[in-house]
Amino acid sequence: MDRKLIVMAVCALAALSAAAPAAFGQEQKKAVPKLHIMHATKAVKAETGEAVKNEVAAMGASKKSGLPLFTYTIQSDRDGQQYTGVIVGADPTAKGGNKSTSVSTFIVPVIVVTQTVGTGLDANNMIVTAPGKTVFDPTKNDNSCLAAPNNNPLQLFQQSPIFQNYDISVGGVDMGHTQYIDAFQRAEFYNLLKNPDNYQVLLSPIKTLAPVVITVPAASGTTLPPEFGACGPFGIVDIDFFDAFLDNNVLPALQPQVNAGNFPIFMLYNTVLAFNPITDIFVNCCVLGYHGNTATTPIQAYSPSDFDTTGVFGPTQGDSNTLSHEVAEFVNDPFGNNPTPAWGGVGQVPPGSCQNNLEVGDPLSGTNFSPIGGRNGFTYHLQELAFFSWFYSSNSTGIHDWFSDNDTFTTDAGPVCVPASGASGNTRPIIHP
Repeated sequence: MDRKLIVMAVCALAALSAAAPAAFGQEQKKAVPKLHIMHATKAVKAETGEAVKNEVAAMGASKKSGLPLFTYTIQSDRDGQQYTGVIVGADPTAKGGNKSTSVSTFIVPVIVVTQTVGTGLDANNMIVTAPGKTVFDPTKNDNSCLAAPNNNPLQLFQQSPIFQNYDISVGGVDMGHTQYIDAFQRAEFYNLLKNPDNYQVLLSPIKTLAPVVITVPAASGTTLPPEFGACGPFGIVDIDFFDAFLDNNVLPALQPQVNAGNFPIFMLYNTVLAFNPITDIFVNCCVLGYHGNTATTPIQAYSPSDFDTTGVFGPTQGDSNTLSHEVAEFVNDPFGNNPTPAWGGVGQVPPGSCQNNLEVGDPLSGTNFSPIGGRNGFTYHLQELAFFSWFYSSNSTGIHDWFSDNDTFTTDAGPVCVPASGASGNTRPIIHP
């Protein structure tokens, strides 16, 4: 398969303030620098040109087997320009009819095997490694970071509000007994819906496939050193290696069951992705997930997502937080290229940098929706998400005229973002040759 463009943004979250083991005498503890959470979007390569455009148009018109999409066109009052894109689901402005949409979804557990372990940090804060095998298996019980009866990562993943129905309210309005992203879509377009109860975008049916095993070469993977205080092993894998393995090995092997008409989610457990060199952890780490698609047609959308229970990123940034971010972005920007007026300086897009696509998770990375207690007794943490109108218009289509589903954003994105001198107009592009 052709390689893609990965667009990644660094999110400067307050992730960790762990200290090294106590020293002798009056010597102060050495503070460990903070890690950063990153999410990525893999957009369709421009050189696929008309083939991609025609494929998306066909799927948007539901003329062939593909994702159920609707096409929108909006005149933005942020810059006066017109924008067109596609979103998963039924057109919320259409009159009458059942507006319930389902996307067949596969959960694919990924067993990651690394060949080195991080033993410490050198004077330049680079990870020092030594030979050693570590297996990160989401299908096995983990008694280091979890407690029985909720000690099986895959079961917790399957039972999360992304896949299971829960009672969810937005701004005091009951969104029904449903999945979190479905509730978000209803709230996002609430002002356009004559009967909000009839509007649904569901992941269904959901099937868990056999685990995929990825054995990572020593140069492409390691573990976090012990001074970070993780409750258990924490894996770090080179994103280029991982991306290529999915493209060249995993996705082809899953065909034809996994195809352009459905959505595979690759579950990583306590394993993140990083840019080379992965040992430069405070610059190149950590990508907890991304949503992407193949550059060939028919277009296959997919998403890897880490289910973190180590506590390294703080008590509220683990479990389903990344999953909620990536699934919501898949629904609202399935190919990573829905254009918007430039925005930036918020969420995971740092001051001086700009982004210009409909990534509903990126502007609020690090900000949470209300936690949801599972029927299993486990508390799930979900990210707050930006509404469609935040990107385009001062007139909100969302519930209560809000611009995000927990009312953190009280206005749209404001004036068009202009990158600082010397900064990229988009967030850190990583181009695969």
